[in-house]
Amino acid sequence: MKQTKTNLSSTSPLGADRSYGYDPDYQTDPFTAFDSVRSSTKLEVLNLNWRESDLPERIRTKHVHRLHPYLGKFVPQLVEIFLRKFEPTTVCDPFCGSGTTLVEAASLGINAIGCDISEFNTLMTRVKTGKYDLSLLEYEINDALKRALGTNQLSLLEQKAEYNVSDYLQSWFAPQALGSLLAYRKHIEDYTYSDVLRVILSRAARSARLTTHFDLDFPKQPQTEPYYCYKHSRTCRPTKNSAQFLKRYSNDTLKRIREFADVRKNVATLIATDDTRRAQFPKYDLVVTSPPYVGLIDYHEQHRYAYELLGLEWKAEEEIGPATNGSSQRAQAEYVKKMIESFENVKRSLSKDGRMVVIVNDKYGLYETVQEQIGVSLETRLERHVNRRTGRRAGDFFESVLIWAAKG
Repeated sequence: MKQTKTNLSSTSPLGADRSYGYDPDYQTDPFTAFDSVRSSTKLEVLNLNWRESDLPERIRTKHVHRLHPYLGKFVPQLVEIFLRKFEPTTVCDPFCGSGTTLVEAASLGINAIGCDISEFNTLMTRVKTGKYDLSLLEYEINDALKRALGTNQLSLLEQKAEYNVSDYLQSWFAPQALGSLLAYRKHIEDYTYSDVLRVILSRAARSARLTTHFDLDFPKQPQTEPYYCYKHSRTCRPTKNSAQFLKRYSNDTLKRIREFADVRKNVATLIATDDTRRAQFPKYDLVVTSPPYVGLIDYHEQHRYAYELLGLEWKAEEEIGPATNGSSQRAQAEYVKKMIESFENVKRSLSKDGRMVVIVNDKYGLYETVQEQIGVSLETRLERHVNRRTGRRAGDFFESVLIWAAKG
């Protein structure tokens, strides 16, 4: 197949990233007419270098995409482009993370399959892509909140063994905050849409932890004293209450699920908590995925509070390329080996004329080896500059979009 490498040259003041040989285009308008993409659209002419003003956060996190914070998810509009371009019957994301590919597929009328080793990730994805009786959902969300906030919360804390209050939970939450969370958790199993309630509880717990406002992603230790807050430019105090977060996220969750219900099509969505290297996938004709980057994120650890509170199975040791392993040559070699095993397995269920769209920050140049070893051809490679980051992890980086064609 013909290989195309997109290099959108410009005189950008940010300068070129010489390791990519790529100078991002900020002199022309970026592409935002997403619903205009057709099978005939030439991907190499699209300017995908979106700035915050081009693709603001409120659009990137429309409806259920913002149902719960998740570090490392990719831009939904990027997924939309490839789903519209390749028009699959069924798409697969073998590293589905927070479910971006599956949500976009459901909104476009495309069947989808998702897999992830993290039970919390697949919980989020199920909730985002689910079909709901909205009247029942509204009743259950409001009833669970009412019952939880009416419970004698201090009595729950006195029954630590019965309510599985781990050392972690006692360390990271003030007593009153933990009491409200435990009271809410106590009633979850009483409802049809218990998974939705689990996500609300997790989101509230994330905000209610004893941590600084500017370091919600990976706080190192509980913050118990007042501190100078870089986010608010003033002295702030650690959160001691979680009730306000349970209320806020109950309302927001219902609102976002309602919004998504207006655009969700009647399609099949299959989600599995499994190791991509060993999972048994049904047939599909397109893969769109953003696999974990080597040495960047500990995916289980970023949601440790949820695993502790919800009793989810901890499989951090099975993550591929976690931050705790670093990015040494040895770590890179292990990462490549596991990615080859993963994509070889994924390829077995890909149609003979199917494609894989793989979105990566390949700064170590590892994916050429992966491509060669699994026996696919590079049809197109697109480069895009990501100059929009949030919180304390501010900075910019480059993404490569690799479009692999199955050789049959």
